[in-house]
Amino acid sequence: MSTTFTIDSSTSRATPVSAPMKRLTVPAVRQRKGKDPLVMLTAYTVRTAQILDPHCDLLLVGDSLGQVIYGLPSTVPVTLEMMAAHGAAVVRGSYHAVVVVDMPFGSYEASPEKAFESAAWLLKQTGAAAVKLEGGTAMASTVAFLSERGIPVMGHVGLTPQAVNALGGYGARGRSEAEARKIVGDAQAVAEAGAFAVVIEGVVEPIAIEITKTIAVPTIGIGASAECDGQVLVAEDMLGLFERTPRFVKRYGDMAGFIGERAAAYADEVRARVFPGSEQTYAPKA
Repeated sequence: MSTTFTIDSSTSRATPVSAPMKRLTVPAVRQRKGKDPLVMLTAYTVRTAQILDPHCDLLLVGDSLGQVIYGLPSTVPVTLEMMAAHGAAVVRGSYHAVVVVDMPFGSYEASPEKAFESAAWLLKQTGAAAVKLEGGTAMASTVAFLSERGIPVMGHVGLTPQAVNALGGYGARGRSEAEARKIVGDAQAVAEAGAFAVVIEGVVEPIAIEITKTIAVPTIGIGASAECDGQVLVAEDMLGLFERTPRFVKRYGDMAGFIGERAAAYADEVRARVFPGSEQTYAPKA
């Protein structure tokens, strides 16, 4: 049994209190291959992590935060410092899930040594359990280099958002036989190199099914197949915080509408001088 600091949201938005915890581990995730599906969602803040953590096996601090949090046009401009700040917040806000942090574009591609330097820094700064990097065969030697040196790596193949400029967009991958074979080969390469799990994003479904049946580690689908060993979505997409919903997302709520309605009610009360009322103000002591 180990301990960490969690946030007691019932008494404070920021005061940490010591609490016992036992997290899932990377080996436990690897052992879920072919068993109960793994549940994974993105998280970027303490409070989101607190809410999602009891329901998830893994929390991904995705470089999608570039678009979701910072309003950037793609994930390409995201920095290691951004990932470290949000990764540390998610670790502080969780106690159960394995926290995985994306390695941003430019932090690992140059060499295995560069990747190790970046990954080691991220894990030290955040307390996360693992990193995720995009790419297949070309990144296999890097995955092996990190894994052999004690850094758990989650792979990511298919539609790789960091390569959006090279891919020419976010369309589904694997429609041609040649591209399908390459994606399957990429997944096999990173799995054999030591990745403990592989995200398969935005591919035609037969590819995801084939990969899931042929590699020895869990697959986590996003726009892939229900036959993958787990699923991941951007939480803000799933909650309905954006007007545009990608094809592979199921909206489980309309949080944008909910928040907008409550903000409108608040604004109406402020303008009518109804808020704050006696319950929200302080009377002089008698």
